Amino acid sequence: MTWNRREFLQKTSAATLAALAASAPVANLLSGCSRATKQGQTNGTADTVILLWMAGGMAHTETFDPKRYTPFETGMEGNRVLSTFKSAPTVLDGIHFSDGLQRIGNVMDKGTLIRSYMAADMGHILHSRHQYHWHTGYEPPQTVAAPHLGAWIAKELGPKNPVIPAFVDIGQRFTVGEAEELKAFHTAGFLGHEFGPFFIPDPSQGLESVRPPVGMDSKRFERRNQLYNDLISNGPVGEFGSDYQKASLKRSMEQAYRLLNSPEAKAFDLSSEPKASYDTYNTGKFGLGCLLARRLTEQGARFISVTTEYEPFKGWDTHENGHTRLELMKKQIDGPVAQLIKDLDKTGHLDRTLVILASEFSRDMMVEGRPDAKVLEQVNQPDILSEPKFYGMHRHFTDGCSILMFGGGIRKGFVYGKTADERPCKTIENPVRIDGIHQTIYHALGLPPDLHYDVEKRPFYSTPDGLGKPVMDLLA
Repeated sequence: MTWNRREFLQKTSAATLAALAASAPVANLLSGCSRATKQGQTNGTADTVILLWMAGGMAHTETFDPKRYTPFETGMEGNRVLSTFKSAPTVLDGIHFSDGLQRIGNVMDKGTLIRSYMAADMGHILHSRHQYHWHTGYEPPQTVAAPHLGAWIAKELGPKNPVIPAFVDIGQRFTVGEAEELKAFHTAGFLGHEFGPFFIPDPSQGLESVRPPVGMDSKRFERRNQLYNDLISNGPVGEFGSDYQKASLKRSMEQAYRLLNSPEAKAFDLSSEPKASYDTYNTGKFGLGCLLARRLTEQGARFISVTTEYEPFKGWDTHENGHTRLELMKKQIDGPVAQLIKDLDKTGHLDRTLVILASEFSRDMMVEGRPDAKVLEQVNQPDILSEPKFYGMHRHFTDGCSILMFGGGIRKGFVYGKTADERPCKTIENPVRIDGIHQTIYHALGLPPDLHYDVEKRPFYSTPDGLGKPVMDLLA
């Protein structure tokens, strides 16, 4: 069955209203586990997660799994082109990355490269649907508002520092592109508002997110805060929300208020970072997001997502001029990602911080979907390339994607999985799917594989039906 955007929104909106009306989720069999993890008594190898999200579809053959390089020539056959960049050696013997990612390649002795992630077959490919699937582990639409991966972690492990939000989302605006679709998975769902993300759309303005507006004194801010409470009471949560959801929203607001008046709020002020360090990270919003993630990790954030931001036809969403666009994207991510790993390692935080770099799916010049499950082509990609704008990976490809993982108990200097060296460059060894990625993360954090809550008298698991298995080969 295929779903268009309208149907997706209708179903997810209904699920959100259902979540508001739901009573407290019951963790019957897991209440003991939940108490133990909140007290920090886990057997995990990590206690913090940083997700570096390459929003828009990062082509594996142009980044971390390069194939045969073919330079552009007018009139060339598109089917000849597997990679539009030369490859460059990494610190790992025999392992190459695409040119432009040498700095990340030089820290791969500290992490694992997965070359065999396979995205789901969901019919007509829509970015927000695949992003929903990656971040929640569930294919949309759902009759229950599925919690974000970060919300599960915030709920089960609680804050490391009661002042710093447990779940922070950096870099995504909801005023661009598929805004409502993106909101559908940026939520804690039935777990409650207090476990949802604390949004910082622009990391350079992070301090503004935790300070009252300029010119607003404390009394005026208190009045505005009370007005906001009144608006919430008279809004959808007040009208349709259960007592549990209302109380959860109130707690989330109290947490935000505590942060406003705390010394830890200085972590959000990037102007206090030494200039040399700031300049290393300052490749744009994403680079500064990595810097903010490092600072928040040091202050006790539990789950931090930093995104290159999804906006249709921008960033990694390469529908044309793919080669030129990726030159720019690599400059945005190469230095900051490598510096983040080096900084966390230098301070000892990498030992307990799991860093993941991923995207919703990959790209190919000729294949839309996967070879045995092709879908409607969304890009006018000619067989013969007459102009440089056609030189690049412009179609969505779901049969082979790359993921990087560092720290938090992950193996060092390791490569897992393999894709074919000729088109279609699909997974041919050790396929990995999203439930395996999520369960590997939960395992590293010490969370049980059958973690679930009873919602509307039915169990809802952290991975579908509780069947996700950790990929133990990825763990040291």
